[in-house]
Amino acid sequence: MNMKKNSKDYVRPYLRFLRLQRGLSDNTLDAYERDLQKLLGYLRDENKDVFDVQLPDLQHFAATLHDIGIGPRSQCRILCGVRSFFRFMQTDGWRDDDPSELLESPVLGTHLPEVLSTREVDMLKASIDLTKWEGQRNRAIIETLFSCGLRVSELVTLKLSNLFIQERYIRVVGKGSKERLVPISQKALDEIEFWFADRRQINIKPGEEDYVFLNRRGAHLTRTMILIMIKRQAVAAGIQKTISPHTLRHSFATALLEGGADLRAIQMMMGHESIATTEIYTHVDMSTLRQQILEHHPRNVKNEVK
Repeated sequence: MNMKKNSKDYVRPYLRFLRLQRGLSDNTLDAYERDLQKLLGYLRDENKDVFDVQLPDLQHFAATLHDIGIGPRSQCRILCGVRSFFRFMQTDGWRDDDPSELLESPVLGTHLPEVLSTREVDMLKASIDLTKWEGQRNRAIIETLFSCGLRVSELVTLKLSNLFIQERYIRVVGKGSKERLVPISQKALDEIEFWFADRRQINIKPGEEDYVFLNRRGAHLTRTMILIMIKRQAVAAGIQKTISPHTLRHSFATALLEGGADLRAIQMMMGHESIATTEIYTHVDMSTLRQQILEHHPRNVKNEVK
């Protein structure tokens, strides 16, 4: 099959497929489209039609990504999108084959992002000036991120109707609009209750009433606002690590793992589709692991029964 078409003829149906069938967010859709345009731009430069592409063409495209300085992790993301696109092209009848079926991604080393201890999270919260209007709100945000392991996108869309205070659970709407129930600590609930006292003083915009966290103009927060706040408080707290809202999510998983939580339980609470993601995402601090071995392995326990 060789159907010479304008790229809009198949790009728009592909993006519609991603939105409707896979439930991707607008931000994720934008990322898929940008990555796809990299491939289409490369094919135009090579005078190649998308319907004539074969595996060697895609392998050369992958090599080009490396040559222009795109890092391995970004290469993997782009090539993942390429495979998704050609699977769609085959499934939807645009092509008879999938040339990306044997396309390989670069091997990634395990990347362990920064993690905060409970003491450092407390330092972060203590650095907040509670005389400022947003002070208590920011304390509640930090505690909720750390106590529940939320993605920042999940935090900014958290609704009052998804808080089950008596049961100490929250309903989280994650990637692909998938819902999960996550336990929330009493400390986080206390911080949220304190924030509600300030929240009740806000003139909330129509349509924004159900959002838990609002700005002073009565609208829900953005991911960028949270990022700026976290980085600012890290400086104020004297924390030298490079952190972001994602750091608190990783800290949540690490604290659970070091406390003995089951990896499957962590997977469910974080909303990971694959256990492999959870295994990569979490790690045990080596000094903690060493101490656990020294304290609990039978060959190290004192007064071992002979």
